[in-house]
Amino acid sequence: MNITADVVKQLRERTGAGMMECKRALMETKGDLDAAAELMRKQGLAKADKKATRVAAEGVIVVAKDAEQRSAAMVEVNCETDFVARQQDFRAFAQEVAALALASRAASLEALLAARLASGESVDERRRALVAKIGENIGVRRCVALSAAGHLGAYVHGTRIGALVAVQGGDAALAHDLAMHVAASSPRYISAADVPAEVVAKEREILTDQARTEGKPPEIVAKMVEGRLRKSLSEITLTGQPFVKDPDVSIEKLLKNARASVTAFERFEVGAGIEKKQGDFVAEVMAQVQGSEATPPRRPGSGGSDGGGSDGGGSDGGGSDGGGSVKH
Repeated sequence: MNITADVVKQLRERTGAGMMECKRALMETKGDLDAAAELMRKQGLAKADKKATRVAAEGVIVVAKDAEQRSAAMVEVNCETDFVARQQDFRAFAQEVAALALASRAASLEALLAARLASGESVDERRRALVAKIGENIGVRRCVALSAAGHLGAYVHGTRIGALVAVQGGDAALAHDLAMHVAASSPRYISAADVPAEVVAKEREILTDQARTEGKPPEIVAKMVEGRLRKSLSEITLTGQPFVKDPDVSIEKLLKNARASVTAFERFEVGAGIEKKQGDFVAEVMAQVQGSEATPPRRPGSGGSDGGGSDGGGSDGGGSDGGGSVKH
């Protein structure tokens, strides 16, 4: 059957797929453009499922804020390589997801994936179509929405780290500075009072064991432990940290001077908690060299296909880069 270039072009514009994929789909559907588009969509979903096990630790953090600047949503959208993370199609998808997360106030990631975009597709349907088009595993990993009665600070460092901070009192500039600080310093809690009792107990136990090895009297050890514990807690709490823009001032003092308080904050970093296996490139090359040296010389007149097979071995070694698991 003769498939014209114009029909192939129309299908490419509708699906974003490659020329040969479009031509094959049109051949299978006897030139029916709608049927070909539907077939490619089904094939795309199958491709997305196959790629779902591949590690996606690159990507972007995107923040969307409402007009009143008092509510915001933040999402992490992942892909396999930083090359795709810079592509316009991927970035546009992430922006749409963030805007929908804000508009829908999705209560969970599952709810966000099921929510409908302006096109009528669900977020997950669009994600799968993008996997088929780009050829990498793509995932919406997490989302969060935050609102503030006072000011809401939002900051994205490049595309890899994002922070939201809800502030009572103060002004918009303070809220923005606090979001920048959270992005840079990665606190785990707002204040020492917010640190769970079991975390404090564990830290005290570790510090006590360390202090006992110094040969000090028990009463001195107790004082040393409490002092070190205060320092340790200040490092993981927002109010205990030195302000990133002025290290001589603590966040606690900054807030006190502004008669303000932080009611909540969130921080995302691309790929945080995702473990990727790192291949040893030098070792892989040496293994291939040693393998080729161990191969006995071919007899004159023997076929050349056996010797050429070692050139393809490099793909096996490189495959380890894609392996990994998500830490819970």
